[in-house]
Amino acid sequence: MTSTDLACGPDTATPAPDPHPSVLRNPDFRLLVGAAAVSKLGTAVSSLAVPLAAVLALHGSAGQVGLLAMLSTLAFLLIGLPAGAWVDRMRKRPVMIAADLVRAALFGSVPAAWLLGCLTIQQLYLVVLLAGAATVFFDVATLSQLPELVGRDQLTQANAHLVTVDALTLVGGRSAGGFLVALLSAPAAVVVDAASYLWSAILLLRIRRGDPQPQHRRDTRLSGEIREGLRFVFGHPTLRAIALAGACTNLSIQLCQTMLPVLFVRELGLSNGIIGLFLAAGGVGVFIGSQSARWLARRLGAGRVLWLMGLTVAPFGVLLALADRGPALWLASVAWLTTTCKVGIDNVIKVSFRQSVTPDHLLGRMNATMRVLLTGSLAVGAALAGLLGELASVRTALWVSAAGLAIVWVPVFFSPLRTQRELPGPGTLRLELSAHNGEVPLVDRRGRRLHDDDVTRELDLEVRRS
Repeated sequence: MTSTDLACGPDTATPAPDPHPSVLRNPDFRLLVGAAAVSKLGTAVSSLAVPLAAVLALHGSAGQVGLLAMLSTLAFLLIGLPAGAWVDRMRKRPVMIAADLVRAALFGSVPAAWLLGCLTIQQLYLVVLLAGAATVFFDVATLSQLPELVGRDQLTQANAHLVTVDALTLVGGRSAGGFLVALLSAPAAVVVDAASYLWSAILLLRIRRGDPQPQHRRDTRLSGEIREGLRFVFGHPTLRAIALAGACTNLSIQLCQTMLPVLFVRELGLSNGIIGLFLAAGGVGVFIGSQSARWLARRLGAGRVLWLMGLTVAPFGVLLALADRGPALWLASVAWLTTTCKVGIDNVIKVSFRQSVTPDHLLGRMNATMRVLLTGSLAVGAALAGLLGELASVRTALWVSAAGLAIVWVPVFFSPLRTQRELPGPGTLRLELSAHNGEVPLVDRRGRRLHDDDVTRELDLEVRRS
C-alpha cells in the first residue's frame, strides 16, 4: 500500500527540499530537548534519593516508603482531567516554566530542612504530592506545545528524540542517584533535582518562537470542557484504539515488572546485581525502540508497525512467565528487551498520531485524558499484581501479564490505524492505493473514507489553500 498527498502549487525548477530534514536544526526544539533532559535526569535522581532519604535519614518504614511512591503519581489521577482543560486555556510555555520553578522550590526545601535538622516524613509526603501536581501541568503543556514548536510534519522525529531522552535519563539518572547518595547522603542528593528544574526553566525562557494565547470562550464551564475532551478521545476511532492498546500494555507490563523481582528473589534466589542488569535491559529496549521507530514507520507504515510489533511481542510474555535459572533466564531477558523495545516504538508513533489528529484547542485535554488513563492502568496493574501474588501465586500474575501482552495489538488492528502508512497532517487529502484490488479510496486526515461529495469539497478546499 502506498500513500501520497494531493497539493496544488506552481512548478519550480529549484531542487526538492530534504524530505526528512532533521528537527534538531530547530534551535527552539534543541532548547526543549535540553530542558527535558536535565529535568528528567534530576527526576530520576530524586526517584531514588527521596525514598532513601525517608529510609536512611528518617528511618521510615516500608509502608511509609510505599505511601511516598503512591503520592508521587496520585496527582495524575486527581487533577489530570481538569489540568488538561486549564492548559488548553493558557499559553503553554509559562505553564512549563512555572511548573519547573515550583518543583525546584519543593525539592530544594528537602536538603535545606535536613541541614536545619527539621526534615520530617510529612514534609516528604507534601513535596512529592505537590511536585506530582506540577509535573502533571508540565507534561501536558509540553506535549500540547510540541506541534506548534516543530510543526506536525516533524512530530514523529521530535517524539523519537524525547523518548530517547527518557530512556537515557532513566538508566543514567538512577545510576547517578546511587553515586550521589553514597557521596553526599540522600537528602543532599535531592539538591541535584532542584538545580535541574532551575536549569530547565532557564532553557525554556530562551525559546524564541511565539506562544500564542489560545482562544477561549468565557461562558464555558470547566466541567463542560472536560467532557468535551473525553468525548473527543473516546469518540475518535484512532484515539480510542491508541487509548485501549496503551492501557492494556501498561497494565500488562506493570504486572510483569512488579512480580519479576519477587520471582527472582524468592523463587530463583538471584543476586541483586543480576536483577539490576535484567531490569536495566528494559531501558536499553526503550532506547532501541525509540531509535528504530521512524525507520520502521517509513518502511512498513506507521500504523502497521503498531499492530505488527504488538503481534510480535505476544509470545514473549510466555517466556517471561516461564523465567527460571539457566537458559530460561536468558530467554526471559531477550523477551523483556523485546517487550520494552515495543514500548519505545509505541511511545514515539502513538504520541505522534495523538498529536497529529487532535485540533490545537483540544491538545491539552486529549493529552491529559490519555495520561489519566495510562497512569490509572499502571496503578491497576500494580494493585492486581499484589492481589494475584497474595491470593494465587507470582507465576499466576505473570501468566495474566502474558495474556494481556498477547492481545495489545487487537485494538489497533481493528481501527483505521491498521492501514495508515503516514501520520495524518492538517488540511491534507491522502490517496491510499489498495494492494488487494487496485482501488483508490480517498480518506481524510482521520482515516475515514470520503464519499463523492466529501471529495469535491476537500479538493476545493485544498486548491484554495494552495
